[in-house]
Amino acid sequence: MLPALVFRTLRTADKKCLAKFAWNFGFKGMLSVEKFKRRIKRGEFFPPFLYLSIINSCNLRCQGCWVDVTEKDILPLDSLNRTITDARRQGNVFFGILGGEPFLHPGLLDLLAAHPGCYFQVFTNGQLITEKIAERMRQLGNVTPLVSIEGRELTSDTRRGKKEVLTRTLRGLDHCLRAGLLTGVATSVCQSNIEELLTEEWLRELVARGVHYMWYHTYRPVGPAPNHELALRPDQLVRVRRFIVEMRAKVPIGMIDAYYDDRGQALCPMSTGISHHISPKGDIEPCPIIQFAKETIHDSRGIHATMRDSLFLKDFRELSARHTRGCVVLERPDLVKELVQRHGARDTTARGTAMAELEAMKPRFSQWLPGEEVPEKHWMYRLSKKYWFYDFGAYRNAAPGAAEKARELQTRLADKSAAAAAAVPTPRPTPTPTK
Repeated sequence: MLPALVFRTLRTADKKCLAKFAWNFGFKGMLSVEKFKRRIKRGEFFPPFLYLSIINSCNLRCQGCWVDVTEKDILPLDSLNRTITDARRQGNVFFGILGGEPFLHPGLLDLLAAHPGCYFQVFTNGQLITEKIAERMRQLGNVTPLVSIEGRELTSDTRRGKKEVLTRTLRGLDHCLRAGLLTGVATSVCQSNIEELLTEEWLRELVARGVHYMWYHTYRPVGPAPNHELALRPDQLVRVRRFIVEMRAKVPIGMIDAYYDDRGQALCPMSTGISHHISPKGDIEPCPIIQFAKETIHDSRGIHATMRDSLFLKDFRELSARHTRGCVVLERPDLVKELVQRHGARDTTARGTAMAELEAMKPRFSQWLPGEEVPEKHWMYRLSKKYWFYDFGAYRNAAPGAAEKARELQTRLADKSAAAAAAVPTPRPTPTPTK
């Protein structure tokens, strides 16, 4: 698998894009994680990877989206440049750019151009990427577009609230590939697309198209209109994990996941301290789906000092790590509410209903399913995770009995799901009329 992936990438990607990826993301990215490890030993936290939502607005209306996509919140270019420059002083070079739709931000390409020594991953639906924009990104070389695809034609239209979504997204994807950009596809796996996109056939279609990597993550029912029917069952979460591990050793395409270590143990990037999130207003949040904050990037101290000294972020990391290796918002919304209230954190949404949404949540399982671990099989992923993407000791003070409680929750919710499915009456065949 690996030789074929390397050969295909060398043959299809622009040489400048490859060099920037290898140097900025690869070599300097490893150094940033090593600096993060040293900071942990000193008792100082500043994440090596930052995710910045630079704008709220979006041209799509996806089911279950937690972003205020009808609002006009936007991070000014000078604030973004100052934040990235301050983070770079700590060795950070990798930044995820989110929205809304990032390509609606008028200063996006200028931001990428201002930091040639950094590497950016832009999460996008791809519909606004023209040939001209793709060519400009190729000239910069320090960016990889990650294009979200949520299903085949009919599923995409339903899932994303518009017509001809897949056709327009694939057009933008092809512009990136023809320009020679290192290009990925992301899918939020849910009930409506798991049978369509969690398949070897789909991966090979992407390979034939020229896509270099794939990122499967699982749908999380949060926000103002969570669609609980789309959420995966525990057995399906294990299925997703097993599929990723097996396909990594079988199909010549890079496969990313952000919620498991080399042994297949679940982890949360927020809990480990490896990443935090910045909202379109500049609020510093634990992660994108926890829309509460105490601090902002507009603080005169700079983002490093602000995040390093944040008791809110520190308590969030420790609270989550004590109680779960999964998603604390899904499993223990009561703990999140208590911590937010204790710190007097503000609601960072434009709609102003984040606390009401949190109070309405019912505990559910997340990626932490004790006893269902699927270790990495491919040596490259196993070694890279072992040294540069693991729990960094975050869970050493886990609460006694946390694993048992997770198993109990898993069993209870699985039984409830099975009972609900069994309660659905089987439709009777319509009798054939007699003459």
